[in-house]
Amino acid sequence: MPAAAAAADKRILLIAGPPSHGAGDHEHNAGVQLLQKCLAGVPGLRADAVLNGWPRDATVFEGADAIVLYCDGGEGHLALQGRNLAALQAVLAQGAGLGLLHYAVEPTKEKGQAEFLRWVGGAFEIHWSVNPVWTADFKALPRHPITRGVSPFKLRDEWYFNMRFVDGMAGVTPILSATPDSTTIRRRDGPHENNPHVRAAVAAGEPQIVAWAYERPDGKGRGFGFTGAHFHRNWGNDDFRKIALNAILWLARMDVPQGGVQSTVTAADLEANLDPVDENSGRKLPPAPDAIGHLAGSR
Repeated sequence: MPAAAAAADKRILLIAGPPSHGAGDHEHNAGVQLLQKCLAGVPGLRADAVLNGWPRDATVFEGADAIVLYCDGGEGHLALQGRNLAALQAVLAQGAGLGLLHYAVEPTKEKGQAEFLRWVGGAFEIHWSVNPVWTADFKALPRHPITRGVSPFKLRDEWYFNMRFVDGMAGVTPILSATPDSTTIRRRDGPHENNPHVRAAVAAGEPQIVAWAYERPDGKGRGFGFTGAHFHRNWGNDDFRKIALNAILWLARMDVPQGGVQSTVTAADLEANLDPVDENSGRKLPPAPDAIGHLAGSR
């Protein structure tokens, strides 16, 4: 554990995947540094951010009370590489919470799904779950520490739905639910795009869970799945951001204030730390080798 972490009662590890998608989308590095900045004023908490991939130094996991992954999913998921699942298991077995943001909720059925269901209670499953961009209207919120200080809101994002959850939803508490409109099923069937079950559910007007909390049955840890955050600009929405910040405290078994975690994000904050883009192609540049898994300074 970093020496300075000893002064805090709780420690969070925010891990960002490398650059992905176009500018302004999947801004993993900027996103975790923004969350880190917003958590800086929480008493008794230290938030460390690892940029551009899995931590180079395995000792950063020592003493972590919660780990949050914000990265691409599928076969390239950070947690599925090498022995990373085993490394996570070692930390979570000590009671650490695990949060998965956006694409990070998608492992593969062959590797990671069993673990994600055990740790977080839900996961994206290809040919079952879907990833349309739509405006979700969260008209009501459950009574839960994660929703403290959050008002009903409406926001356009790539909200995944029809997630695969543990049997009987045991231990799962829906945090954000909305009813998808017909625009979400316009695409052809595909691994992420559409399928007969989803078309039937949308036609029937079934509400869909797009964020959830999970209490592991062994009582040793908590999980949080959040399918939004495709668009970096959405971190500027106070209610959207507060859901994630409250959840991070909850994962670490900290008391969430009655009004939720207070934070302010400016336009300049949203522009800070964005992945560099090639001026000619407009594509994001890959990180330098020495920037992969780099531990960013705490704030």
